[in-house]
Amino acid sequence: MSISSETIRSVTSSLYEWSLKKVPDDTRRVLAQAQQRETVQLGKQTLRIMLESAEAAEAESHLVCSDVGVPTYMIRVGTGVSFDGNVRQAIVDGFADLVARADPPILKMVTNPLTLQRSYEGKNMPLVTFDMIDGADYMEIVCAPKAMGTGRWEAIETFVYPSLETIEKYVLDTVLKAGSQPCPPIVVGVGIGGTFDYAAKMAKECVLRPFGQTNPEPVLAAMEERLLKAINDTGFGPMGTGGDTTAMAVHIDYSASHGFMPVAVAFNCWINRRTCARIYQDGTVERLE
Repeated sequence: MSISSETIRSVTSSLYEWSLKKVPDDTRRVLAQAQQRETVQLGKQTLRIMLESAEAAEAESHLVCSDVGVPTYMIRVGTGVSFDGNVRQAIVDGFADLVARADPPILKMVTNPLTLQRSYEGKNMPLVTFDMIDGADYMEIVCAPKAMGTGRWEAIETFVYPSLETIEKYVLDTVLKAGSQPCPPIVVGVGIGGTFDYAAKMAKECVLRPFGQTNPEPVLAAMEERLLKAINDTGFGPMGTGGDTTAMAVHIDYSASHGFMPVAVAFNCWINRRTCARIYQDGTVERLE
């Protein structure tokens, strides 16, 4: 058997819709825990409103936020998988299906960078990256729409033999520059090393890491802890209303590099949009959190 283009079309369309209407379960748990710990009353109230908004959106099948972003997919393909049609076109068609059926309708967020014209279609849209999984008999699809709040403030800079202190300062400076614009409490992803594009890829993958996983690299685990405390000590708080909860997590990964070492910083807003599914070679679809 082969994975059909119709299945890919349906799954990618549904993943995007789910990401717009449901805050991930682990994110809601972290927000609820933060709401209990928050010491600033206005910040505590803001977190309560966020949780109520998440519950209402899911119960009524409404959008959590009107900025639906642009469709972005990260796909890993098992080496044991085959296809019966065009994969890229199936994803394009899936997005068109969502635009046609979405209730409530989604706004035109796809923007031509040369003319600033907004539409539902555009060059290379949806944005898709592909990777491989040796020996797997499935393809794994992650949908993580990118909206204005977080997309505007993500950054990358290339250093030469930077110290850990230099890297941490850059991450913190990037967060401080963003302030409350990324709709905190945010998730911060950091990619260190590799090349310019690979560091950005790692940072994006780090943003999507589920909560509660300890970094296997002790140096990075300690860095994550220090940066999370420093970011929360800024006092921006939920949606900039002030408080102890500016970030829910800091996740970091690294790759071997050259003497030049890019450092990329990515964000996800409080909704933490990310949905995932696996399509197996036999056509079975498994939805993952």
